[in-house]
Amino acid sequence: MAEHRLLEPIEVGGITLKNRIMFPPLTTGYEERDGSIGPRSLAFYERLAKGGVAYIVIGDVAPVNTASPTPKLADDSQIESFERLAEAVHAHGAKLALQLFHPEYDVPGVGRLIMASRMAAVEGQKAQAAGDEATFAAKMAESKEIANQAYAKLHHDMQHFVTEATVEQLAQIRDAIAACAARAQRAGVDAIEVHGDRLVGSLCSTALNHRTDEYGGSFENRVRYALEVVAAIKAAAPGLMVEYKLPVIMTNPDGSKRGKGGLEPDEACELAVLLERAGVDMIQVAQANHTGNMGDTIPPMGTMPYNWTLPVAARVKSLVGIPVATVGRVVTPEAGEKILEDGQADVIGYGRSLLADPDIALKVASGEPVRLCLNCNKGCVDAIQGRRYISCVLNAENGDEETVFIRPGDGDKRVAVVGGGIAGCEAARVAARRGYRVTLFERAERLGGQIELAAAPPRKAEIMRSVEYYERVLPELGVDVRLGTAAGPADLEGFDAAIVAVGASNVTLPVPGSDRDNVVSAWDVLAGRVEPEGRVAVIGGGLVGTETAEYLLARGCEVAIVEMLDKIAEGESGTVLPTIMAEFAERGVEQLTGTRVTAISDAGVEAERAGEPVVVPCDWVVMAVGSRALPFDVSGVACPVTCVGDCSGERTADIASAIRTAYAAANQI
Repeated sequence: MAEHRLLEPIEVGGITLKNRIMFPPLTTGYEERDGSIGPRSLAFYERLAKGGVAYIVIGDVAPVNTASPTPKLADDSQIESFERLAEAVHAHGAKLALQLFHPEYDVPGVGRLIMASRMAAVEGQKAQAAGDEATFAAKMAESKEIANQAYAKLHHDMQHFVTEATVEQLAQIRDAIAACAARAQRAGVDAIEVHGDRLVGSLCSTALNHRTDEYGGSFENRVRYALEVVAAIKAAAPGLMVEYKLPVIMTNPDGSKRGKGGLEPDEACELAVLLERAGVDMIQVAQANHTGNMGDTIPPMGTMPYNWTLPVAARVKSLVGIPVATVGRVVTPEAGEKILEDGQADVIGYGRSLLADPDIALKVASGEPVRLCLNCNKGCVDAIQGRRYISCVLNAENGDEETVFIRPGDGDKRVAVVGGGIAGCEAARVAARRGYRVTLFERAERLGGQIELAAAPPRKAEIMRSVEYYERVLPELGVDVRLGTAAGPADLEGFDAAIVAVGASNVTLPVPGSDRDNVVSAWDVLAGRVEPEGRVAVIGGGLVGTETAEYLLARGCEVAIVEMLDKIAEGESGTVLPTIMAEFAERGVEQLTGTRVTAISDAGVEAERAGEPVVVPCDWVVMAVGSRALPFDVSGVACPVTCVGDCSGERTADIASAIRTAYAAANQI
């Protein structure tokens, strides 16, 4: 028996998973334009397999040529790329599944409109090249009109296709899913995960399905299509293990429903029993989506409890004899171990966590510290919503695994790192991993730098996990961490290379009155060095200003935000923004956008908005208008010096850019 429950093998259908660690389906954006698996995608999944993940599920694999930027296995020409992927992960002992899904719209109908729009544009460009400006203008107008029709149809279908789709259309989709499963079997894939959300989940849903035929109304009718899809897959690809992602509509703390597609817990449990009877080999219990914000299914830190769907997974497990997987804010190996120990699930889905650290399985075995996910949603979920490829703010390698990896060191070198913020810590980690002897100087009594400020606002405490990781791993890597030591040029004598990561300082707006006693910096507020009371004007509505406003609200202040640009919270995660805005509306936070501060006086903050003077009465003024790189004197330093993070001279670094500049600098020594 394995020492850790997470590392125990498990039989699922006709395959054996070497441990209980699963990479659940995530849209990555790494695939080629036609949806095939290219070098970037293959390298990412192979890296997960090298890290010891037992079961890898490729998310949102479309069985038809959709307009969505997802993987596709819609015709035989794409089989070869999935075959290469299967071979790559099998070489490291992992099993591969494809999550087959169909969006909740008329794919051929929308596709025809998009193609017609493109064709009209091409004809217009040909006419322009021939000097026919009149035809060019007409064709471009036609292209735009058809594109508008396509988006209007898409918007309509997302709400109504599930009800309006004909029985024939549903049969064609079911057959396409089955044909895709057959291709997957030919490619050497091990399993199919039925995406029980999207179209299938919409049909199951009382909120979205308003049909009056055999696919609507009663529970039996609403789940009929899901069971037909399972049967079609099993018939088309009898050699594959079949998993079903069971989407559950959960209840928020305020009593509202979280998700629309899928089933509420009681009916989800009923469907689980039917799925086992239909021959499904494993059930993954997950949050339902369809509300328009991915924060519902992949919630950011502080908005939902850890593994909030686990109670339903435990109920399902008590009702079926097949393995049950759980997913959703299972951050630590210890949390997964406890779930397994308590018998609440059999397989643990680590999604965002494996983006942060693909070596969870190896590190559980070795006892090495795991770099834990922050659940910030900045690099992953925001990227999915923005149609960009995903990455973790803490992991400089995501999406570039083929070319970005820690290189062996070049001989025996001594490396100094000045500054123990997030950039300095990452530089020290990478240099030590390369085999160099590293000394880290930090003037404060704790590592972390500005991370402590970032963790101060409501719901942000989980950011401290990033610092706690370095506090554990750097000593284990042999880094000489010297806290309470402000290093200067003389301290760098004898080193072969130095990386400077001394950070930045808060900026004060240079206006009359900015030196008044009631004018303080956001950094001092978040650090607890000053405690404003009463009515507070926050100057600057960027990320720091917005979070400082939240911090002040939590301490009973009345808050107004003054921002020169036309919106606040630029750079905040789109999954967090609705929560912030709802709180600001409830607490009456005044948002003065497009407003330029001219002075601070006894009357308060004096400003100009749309050419008109504005006065914001207040007791305190908090400056959150940015930061400036701190200087570091390198005169007389003999070794090469590289500045990273905030002090690199570029614009202020967020966590992602701090990590990446530090990683690159340390990897080039």
